[in-house]
Amino acid sequence: MESREVKSSPTSTLLSQSPSPSPLPPPTVQAPVVVSPCAACKILRRRCAEKCVLAPYFPPSDPLKFTIAHRIFGASNIIKLLLDLPDSQRADAVSSLVYEASARIRDPVYGCAGAICQLQKQINELQAELAKTQAELVNIHCHQTNLVALICKELAQTPPPMSSLSLLPDHRSLDNNFNIATPQNYQGYTSLFEDSNIWDPLWT
Repeated sequence: MESREVKSSPTSTLLSQSPSPSPLPPPTVQAPVVVSPCAACKILRRRCAEKCVLAPYFPPSDPLKFTIAHRIFGASNIIKLLLDLPDSQRADAVSSLVYEASARIRDPVYGCAGAICQLQKQINELQAELAKTQAELVNIHCHQTNLVALICKELAQTPPPMSSLSLLPDHRSLDNNFNIATPQNYQGYTSLFEDSNIWDPLWT
């Protein structure tokens, strides 16, 4: 029998020499993110939807906020009110609801109207006190103006003070009284000294 030689192709040689591919790692399974329901859904014991209208305004960390509003207005009225308002006004509406509900719980008869009346009373008292203070300031200003006018009037009526030069005597009167600073006086003095013997020695 004739032996047959099997010739291997270059492709088969490369495949036999190439290393076997490593197995792929198993895909990592991410744990599902558990989102806590909002305080409203937790109190109402219902599933909190993804687009819950109450979730942005009643976080789970502050359940008392929804409890107070729910006690006075009810969940359905709160949801209806928020749906009727634009997104830019909903936060202020929720704050107003919570404030009114808190006032109604503190004062079941008057509610927030009682707080408004008390604040209005304080405003009226402060306005009256301010008007009184302004009247006192005007009165003080008038007194000051009258005092300044009186002082100016008295200064205008008093005679002007005499100058220091007018108090001094005339130099001519001084010359006449004391007979000094004239040539005639000097001549008289010299003749007096010539006639007298005041220059004689005292021991003669």
